[in-house]
Amino acid sequence: MNININRRERLFLAGAAVFIVLFAFFNLAVVPVFEKRSSLASELASKRVMAAEMQALRNEYLSLVERIGDAQARYVQRPENFSLFTFLEREAGTSGIKNKITYMRPGSTVDEFTGLTLSQVEMRLQDITVEDLAAYLFQVEKAAQMIQVSRLSITKSGEQDGPVNVVMRVESAEAS
Repeated sequence: MNININRRERLFLAGAAVFIVLFAFFNLAVVPVFEKRSSLASELASKRVMAAEMQALRNEYLSLVERIGDAQARYVQRPENFSLFTFLEREAGTSGIKNKITYMRPGSTVDEFTGLTLSQVEMRLQDITVEDLAAYLFQVEKAAQMIQVSRLSITKSGEQDGPVNVVMRVESAEAS
């Protein structure tokens, strides 16, 4: 097959062939490389974020493990015959507010997941000053027996700066 084409047509065909080869090379070799590089860069950024989150979770876990160790150490130091009711009554006597106690209702619940018994005492204090209440709460919460006030309701008992009435729930974990 002998085709007669002039010089201008040969240049056009050569240019078209070069364009097609360059276009194919660019689309088949260069573009995929840059797309892959871009996707790897975004994947790397997401992996770095994930690694930072994992590090934060690790630090939180280690902090919780440390807190659990501290709680277990304090729990072991607690007397075997410890009773939340008796402890609160004794602290009320020490604080001088035992005569302000209207009632103390003990109770308990068992946490099915941990197997710990949560001992609770609901107390009502009548006509107590805010200063005496604060001192009592400080004594209860600073105790090494792992006790916490889980609910506290304070109502005025008449006068503006007068005594208040308090209902509170105090809790402590015990072995089942």
